Amino acid sequence: MLMGGMDLTILNVALPTLGRELLPSSSQLLWITDGYPLTVAATLVVCSTLGDRLGRKRLLMAGLATFALSSFVAALASAPGQLIAARAVQGLGYSMMLSSTVVIIRVLFPVARERALAYGLWVASSSTGAALGPVLGGALVEKFFWGAVFLVNVPIAVLAMVIGAVLVPESRNPGAPRFDVPSAALSILGLAGAVYALQHIGQPEKLSPVTVAVGVLGVALLVAFTVRQRRIANPLLDMRLFADRRFSVSTVAILICYGTYTGLLFLLTQQLQLVNGYSPLTAGLTLVPVAVASAVGGVAAPKLSAAVGNRWGVTAGVSVLALALIALAVFGAAGNLAALIGVGLGAGMVMTLGADQMMAAAPSERAAEAGAVQEVGFSLGAGLGVAAMGIIVTVAYGAALEPVDGLTTDQSDAASGSLGAAMDLAGKLAGSSGHALRAGAQRAYETGFSVTTAAVAAGLLVLAALTALFLRPARQSAAVDTRQQESTV
Repeated sequence: MLMGGMDLTILNVALPTLGRELLPSSSQLLWITDGYPLTVAATLVVCSTLGDRLGRKRLLMAGLATFALSSFVAALASAPGQLIAARAVQGLGYSMMLSSTVVIIRVLFPVARERALAYGLWVASSSTGAALGPVLGGALVEKFFWGAVFLVNVPIAVLAMVIGAVLVPESRNPGAPRFDVPSAALSILGLAGAVYALQHIGQPEKLSPVTVAVGVLGVALLVAFTVRQRRIANPLLDMRLFADRRFSVSTVAILICYGTYTGLLFLLTQQLQLVNGYSPLTAGLTLVPVAVASAVGGVAAPKLSAAVGNRWGVTAGVSVLALALIALAVFGAAGNLAALIGVGLGAGMVMTLGADQMMAAAPSERAAEAGAVQEVGFSLGAGLGVAAMGIIVTVAYGAALEPVDGLTTDQSDAASGSLGAAMDLAGKLAGSSGHALRAGAQRAYETGFSVTTAAVAAGLLVLAALTALFLRPARQSAAVDTRQQESTV
């Protein structure tokens, strides 16, 4: 999980170097970045079903081997097409690992309190990896070469295979239904189309008709998938899971909070480097408190839940995340240690308790499907969070950027499109025009960053109210929980 989380963000700091050496087009560069999470989201439901039939340990070992081999190939890629293909296979390997680990935890820890702690460590590992990715990536690129960001996966995967072969027991669902090929095709193609479109929304380029068409087709295929699952006797994904409000609300909470977490990491990397002047490594190190706090939040969340209940634990986590974003909006990111800690702490709490709530609400025979939905929520959250927050900050930045004397119309349009373009143009301009553009762009981005974090914080406060309202346990379950707590005391 640590390794897979790192690969969501570790490539960001290597992109400039990679672009100079492999010379990919803008479209190819986008696929190099997005091919990994796109494949993860598109194949999770199918991989979870295969784990039920073939064995979760077998799928985990195959996923680790696939991830290690594709990472090695990616590190040695000499052309953009090779790297894109390797990243897609990496995503398949991570999907196999995700879909198996979530159910293995459910099998190994039937006791609710132990299971909650296990999910806390599981979530903390992934979110910590995502936060540590820029740190490790910056160090590896400065010390070695861009391919080192992939080679680091190989020894981790090999070690996990050796230890997993000894410690992880095999498990499968003996009553697994017959594998439904049409449902699998609708799931993969529908999610691939929808996530592809989502990933392009936050890009500075205008959406092309092809991208819009792919997104519409993806949504249509997902609708067809949903209709088919409700009609066939043995569905690939039991849609009745969403009838439980604890399951559906927890899914939404995970998607929004993980989207906020990954989207904020994306914005902070630019803020710290292009506005505050940090090097890639220094910017990565600045985000270490986010990673540490996320791990602490994930591990401590079960204790909080035991004291106040899962409902109030999730609500508290969402509220902490919202307050942290308000602090970032008001005081900025540089030197704001308390806000960075709050981001990690709140996100870690929500992701841990939300994951445990989803698995607890699902019947044991549908654990693999519940885990797949959970992980699709994480993957979609990552793509949607970066896209949504990227759109808001881009619009606010363009509106706040003041005109600079001496710039042509094309130069002004380019500068208002993104902070990176403005800083690159400012470096090429001589005299006062370059200085004015650099200072104005930095101020505009700070304004955009504040507007974005404030807007997301407002949405999170609404989410906190919804979790407090809809995560109420059923009366019978609440009575059972009360008797269990009294017995424990």
